[in-house]
Amino acid sequence: MCADRQDVDIAEVFRKVSRTGIGTSSGIIIDSKRVDMLAAEIVAARSVVMSSEAKSEQSEKNTTEMNVTKSATATPALPSSSTEITGIQIGAGQKAEFKSLDSHFENICECQKCPLGATRTKFVYGVGSPTADLMFVGEAPGKNEDEQGEPFVGRAGKLLDKILAAIDLTRSEIYIANILKCRPPDNRDPQSDEMEHCFPYLKEQIAIVKPKIIVSLGRISDQSLLQNKLALGKMRDQWHSYQGIPLRVTYHPAALLRNPNFKRGCWEDMQIIQAEYKRLSS
Repeated sequence: MCADRQDVDIAEVFRKVSRTGIGTSSGIIIDSKRVDMLAAEIVAARSVVMSSEAKSEQSEKNTTEMNVTKSATATPALPSSSTEITGIQIGAGQKAEFKSLDSHFENICECQKCPLGATRTKFVYGVGSPTADLMFVGEAPGKNEDEQGEPFVGRAGKLLDKILAAIDLTRSEIYIANILKCRPPDNRDPQSDEMEHCFPYLKEQIAIVKPKIIVSLGRISDQSLLQNKLALGKMRDQWHSYQGIPLRVTYHPAALLRNPNFKRGCWEDMQIIQAEYKRLSS
């Protein structure tokens, strides 16, 4: 509104300029002082308009940023249809072949079934409670994981720790593993033959731990556990089943570091997971 009114004022100044000349028989005599004065009015009026527009844009920006901050920190309303596990015949999964995670690790830690065995620094098995009700599954170790022999210890791992803390959990209360136990060169995506050799190891870990909920982190983990080629976005916002164990799909922490816009969706997923975890563990 303010900008519109100032535009009218400027138009009036231009009309005044058009009336500045004094007609004579030889043409128009221009009053230079009058023109200079009106030109100054134009400049002043233009400054007011630009200042008004700038304030308006800043106000809109501040409002938008405030709304984004509120939406990121406030507890969002979650769709009632997706907050509880429905339509899944909950079971205990497959029967374990090994008596414990330790015995399973000792049996497979020298694996050389694919070329990754020759290039790894350490075999990255898993970490956490061997009787966890909640299990997180990623795709493959990175550089830090390869060096330390533990999943999710780099930047993505630190973010996962913060995510866990936000839903009142720690690493010691859950179990974390990956589809692959060895790091692919340059952190490339796992190849199909590598996953084919390694996936049975994860299946046995799940069978030993017997979690009540599995959280799949990222597209590759999702597609491996659910045996499909769907995009992650099509698998979120609903419960799936892995051998009778409820499974929820969400973003990999590394994806959140690359694209912070995913954080809200991940937070919504984790709230749903937290609610069902508490319900099934009570």
